[in-house]
Amino acid sequence: MTTPTSDIDETSPRIAGKHELVEYLEAGNKPAADWRIGTEHEKFGFLRENLAPLPYDGKASVLAMLEGLRDRFGWDPIVEGGKLIGLQRDGASVSLEPGGQFELSGAPLETIHQTCTEVGRHLEEVREIADPLGIAFLGLGASPLWSLAETPVMPKGRYKIMMEYMDKVGRLGRQMMFRTCTVQTNLDFESEADMVKKFRVALALQPLGTALFANSPFMEGRPNGFLSYRSQIWTDTDPDRTGMLPFVFEDGMGFERYVDYALDVPMYFVRRGGKYLDASGLNFRDFMDGKLEILPGERPALDDFVDHLSTIFPEVRLKRFLEMRGSDAGPWSHLCAFSAFWVGLLYCPTCLDAAWDRVKLWTAAEREAMRQSVRTLGLRTPIPGGATMQDLAMEMLDLARIGLSNRNNLSASGDNETGYLSELDEIARSGKTPAERLLERYYGAWNRDVRHVFTEKAY
Repeated sequence: MTTPTSDIDETSPRIAGKHELVEYLEAGNKPAADWRIGTEHEKFGFLRENLAPLPYDGKASVLAMLEGLRDRFGWDPIVEGGKLIGLQRDGASVSLEPGGQFELSGAPLETIHQTCTEVGRHLEEVREIADPLGIAFLGLGASPLWSLAETPVMPKGRYKIMMEYMDKVGRLGRQMMFRTCTVQTNLDFESEADMVKKFRVALALQPLGTALFANSPFMEGRPNGFLSYRSQIWTDTDPDRTGMLPFVFEDGMGFERYVDYALDVPMYFVRRGGKYLDASGLNFRDFMDGKLEILPGERPALDDFVDHLSTIFPEVRLKRFLEMRGSDAGPWSHLCAFSAFWVGLLYCPTCLDAAWDRVKLWTAAEREAMRQSVRTLGLRTPIPGGATMQDLAMEMLDLARIGLSNRNNLSASGDNETGYLSELDEIARSGKTPAERLLERYYGAWNRDVRHVFTEKAY
């Protein structure tokens, strides 16, 4: 979740009406020449000597990592309540998820080469700080060993509010907060119509993204029965703010329709005076009318709405860009492949049209059925028309390759961006997800000892 770096006070301009919220989203429209790629990924930190999760403070800790990155590599600090909770530099940020998951939110960059270099540089910096401290990081979609009780809580004000509210609306909300990691890419659109088409294609294909990157088959030291347990968690977190958003496929979809949806999603918090005020379950429409119970007579600032947008968690999220959110975190090469896949599909108009032609007749029930099935069946998941998710993967990778080839962005060695798809090609051809390969290792060479994942799959 985005870490705010400025407060909201009495000098902040107030929202005059819903049209300002629509205009805020509409301001994300950009000509194709200005489209960028923002890659985000989360990872679990652990102590090498005993495989315990990182506490917030101490000699080997989250705080020590943040201080080391700040002092050695010129990151600027983000502080909340006197606690260092994040870093920022050159349009990128490092932030903390509730259980100490370390997140890089990359800068908006032009090419996959650049975003992959950024990820690699970040991981090199992290290793340089982590190694002397006996710390390492793991790229999986769910923590494979620690119980919820063993997972630390980070000192960010919003998390206490969220934890308490999560328990009221779903069984697995705390699991999502403390025990999952994801990778996402943030992509631009040219117009409202372009946004709608990309939104629809991306939503319809999120189950494919879940399958290709399924990487969370373990919990508390043993198989959990899923290929993507992270995806399972999201199905029972909070139905008001998650899911496949059937309305996106309906006539009349646009910026205003998404604003209407967002206004009806219950709130979590309001930031005032450097603190988070508990607004959980309250209505943003009441806030717009000056009728919010905790701030009677006060109307929201635009930053209040921006905060609210960041607390909505569908499989694809609209801000001033679109966020692909349906996939598990994984190794460095998968992070580069993830952005390459979506850029190839969504930034090539002919590829986008072809992808839309492939999915446009699917019903909301069919899209949801794929979402429900893919977390256990992976690429064996049936899709409408009698094919499987594996067949769809081959088709979409062919389109993505065309899209990346058409971009003709060359690296210093003269390679275009299509090479980043090679690992996905292998997954699609074999029909085996990363999770299934982990399970093969678990039942084979690991002799049912999940602790091997901390050495074989650490960054």
